[in-house]
Amino acid sequence: MTQLAGTTLQGGQAEAGLPPADAPHDVRAAGHELRVYVESPPLFADMVKDIQAAQSRVWLETYIFFNDDGGRAIAEALIERARAGVDVRVLYDALGSNTTPAGFFAELEKAGVKLHCFHSLFEILRKLKPLALLNRRNHRKLLVVDERVAYFGGMNIIDNVETVGQQKAEDKPSSSGWRDVHVRMSGPQVDEVAESFERSWRRAHGEKVARRSRAYRRAIHAAPVGAGRRMRKPDDDWTLPTATAESIRFFDSGPGFKYSRAKRVFTRLLKSARFSVNISMAYFIPVGSVLRGLLAARKRRVRVRIVVPGKSDVALVQRASNYLYEKLLRRGLRIYERKHRMLHSKVMVVDDQYTVVGSCNMDPRSLYVNLEFLAVIRSTAFATIINRIIHNEVEQSERITLAKAKSIGRWQRFVNSLAWSFRWWL
Repeated sequence: MTQLAGTTLQGGQAEAGLPPADAPHDVRAAGHELRVYVESPPLFADMVKDIQAAQSRVWLETYIFFNDDGGRAIAEALIERARAGVDVRVLYDALGSNTTPAGFFAELEKAGVKLHCFHSLFEILRKLKPLALLNRRNHRKLLVVDERVAYFGGMNIIDNVETVGQQKAEDKPSSSGWRDVHVRMSGPQVDEVAESFERSWRRAHGEKVARRSRAYRRAIHAAPVGAGRRMRKPDDDWTLPTATAESIRFFDSGPGFKYSRAKRVFTRLLKSARFSVNISMAYFIPVGSVLRGLLAARKRRVRVRIVVPGKSDVALVQRASNYLYEKLLRRGLRIYERKHRMLHSKVMVVDDQYTVVGSCNMDPRSLYVNLEFLAVIRSTAFATIINRIIHNEVEQSERITLAKAKSIGRWQRFVNSLAWSFRWWL
């Protein structure tokens, strides 16, 4: 049995007192009630219930809002609440939702839902913006209901499908969220997710947004412990090995910020790793300090395990990822390719304590181009659940050996190299 640090569970089996691996998992962390989903049906069912109970606001931000059973169920709940006078807003991406009929959104708008289509061609031409902005997408996935509930993670508003082939046969958009991780949160920090949405909403409308507090910026921009003179105060250091308090921190990331916050989150956590790093990533093309952080962690004898799709919906991304296999495997990192189901999750667990979950992939597009949202949850209980989910993916995966990575033909090696050379544009 393949074993990940912090878990000894067989894939798909339930340990005593725990639900099956694919069922929602409930856990309390940092004073919040969290529920973790890996499939869309229970997620959408809970979303609809929460939306139907909304009294003051329902704010939804998504890359894909698709006109299928799941999307229509959520749309109907939004329409009902908007007609009841609730502040209902939907921010969706023009490219991600380009296969959704215009009539679907017109019905929402007619009912009183406030809509904004992010970076449509019409919007960019109307505002005389550079066409290069078409490459910048809103990849965030958030839902805020009143002051009590927030959702975040990697799932779009579209029903799961079994395979990449089925997705194409049913004419569904790519990146639709087959095997994924999403979180429902209730507790005092729901307002922080609401603030993140509001800032994104205002930016999308061209409004100026005030900078975050100095303490907030210091928490992400300061150098790692021992990395120089720019040292953090102890209460700002969420990666200090001796700290014990649970915490949840949220980070917006995108080119509108001075630094890539996503890159800094991944880099800081990798630099702090002492014994294990477990990653499940849909699009895995680490570059720069993130790639160096992975290699440096292994050099410190940290166990690094990475699960990626066995067959991706974006072939060139998979080719660029394959280009790195030999380099990573020679350094001792372990790579697994998930079979049968498309893997769309974006999670990382460090030292069975810190978990990154959100919309951000470990690739140049997410790290430097797209608008993203990440949560860093410091909780051993939460990390155990995510490790268990990753372990279940490993059990359904093929481990890639160095011998297999080296055995590919010249043509495939050339294509991988070519894809890697275009990594900044994928």
